[in-house]
Amino acid sequence: MLSLDTTNLEPDVSGDWIASQSEVAAAADRQLAARNGPGADFLGWLDPEALTTEHELDEILRIADALRACSNTLVVVGIGGSYLGARAVLEALGNDGPHDVVFAGQNLSARHHRDLLHGLAGREVAVNAISKSGTTTEPAVAFRLVRDYMEERYGAGAPSRIVATTDRVRGALRQVAEATGYRTLPIADDVGGRYSVLSAVGLLPIAYAGVDIRELRRGAIDCARMCETDELGHNPVRHYAVVRNLLSRQGIRIEALASFEPRLHYLLEWWKQLYGESEGKHGVGLYPSSVEYTADLHSMGQFFQEGRRILMETFLVIDADEPEVVVPAGDSRDELSYLEGRPMAEINEAAYRATATAHRAGGVPNLAIHLPRLDAYHLGALIYFFERACAVSGYLLGINPFDQPGVEAYKKEMFRLLGKPGFAATEPSSPKVVRRIAFSAR
Repeated sequence: MLSLDTTNLEPDVSGDWIASQSEVAAAADRQLAARNGPGADFLGWLDPEALTTEHELDEILRIADALRACSNTLVVVGIGGSYLGARAVLEALGNDGPHDVVFAGQNLSARHHRDLLHGLAGREVAVNAISKSGTTTEPAVAFRLVRDYMEERYGAGAPSRIVATTDRVRGALRQVAEATGYRTLPIADDVGGRYSVLSAVGLLPIAYAGVDIRELRRGAIDCARMCETDELGHNPVRHYAVVRNLLSRQGIRIEALASFEPRLHYLLEWWKQLYGESEGKHGVGLYPSSVEYTADLHSMGQFFQEGRRILMETFLVIDADEPEVVVPAGDSRDELSYLEGRPMAEINEAAYRATATAHRAGGVPNLAIHLPRLDAYHLGALIYFFERACAVSGYLLGINPFDQPGVEAYKKEMFRLLGKPGFAATEPSSPKVVRRIAFSAR
């Protein structure tokens, strides 16, 4: 299903040192399974079989088919966990069929939203608005724009093309959906956004694009079963969580998730949100960053090799690369004769091994997570692996990995600046004199 290569952790983290943490990791994982630790009210994702039942999968697929029948483009409106998981899966597995998925609501850029709406010309459009409350500024503004577009274009037929994934009983989006007749899918009360990709939040857009959501779920279920063992050497979740914790104690401050596969870009982005929001509190947690190789070896490679020694690196490696592409014969002046006829997958693997070895020699401890192949089943397993490892890691840090109180700080300041009722009269949390220096060419 997946495996860890810990060869390049030595000497920073030895096998004996990892083994010494076996009981600590087991205790954290048992607390998670017993649902009696911090944030226990948000563990609906922990059992992927119960998270989305077969009946609920049938309903998601039925709605996806209905949207596919009337459209060739789905606009997904959401931010953070309401879109990153679905986008990660679609980018990783490909969205090459006749039904396209585009995303809105992740920023407040006027140009971005204007271009998005202009790009819908000539397409048949459906919409999936995803928000538990319906009042988060970025997706709420985007949904107003998209909803206005849909009503102007489709008139009385617009509601049949819009699905709201939202709270079961309350919230602004729920009220709008009930008043206008949108179809709805529920966001569970016990699942936070960054843990929601294997629920209706992520599965409707994924199903619309034609990805096998049952295989995605099956991979997650099998990974959950694999994580039931108490043997640290056979439990990759605990192993990964322990390694991160031990390196943090040694002064490591940043974890870089590295991939040699461009289609994993949004999986890296999803991972950054998962670990950033879950661990970044009370002055603890590794800063989650990402690099995409080999491109970033020609930009960030120098820092990784010889910069401040505050980094650990986790490689995400796909062992079987498809399709097979070989280097053709050609003009020998480019000095590539030694690569002629060799698969690019072999060259890419050599780049990974060379990078891991060189960075280890430069003082960067690293490990690798290997997937046999990149398909729905193994991606579902990987998603669950990261989710559960993040929860265990948070418990090892002594924090609640399921809240995100710091996210509200910028919102309060923005509401004050924009004059939202209840916020306009408040003082800024850190008043300061703005000093702007203007430069001009004459």
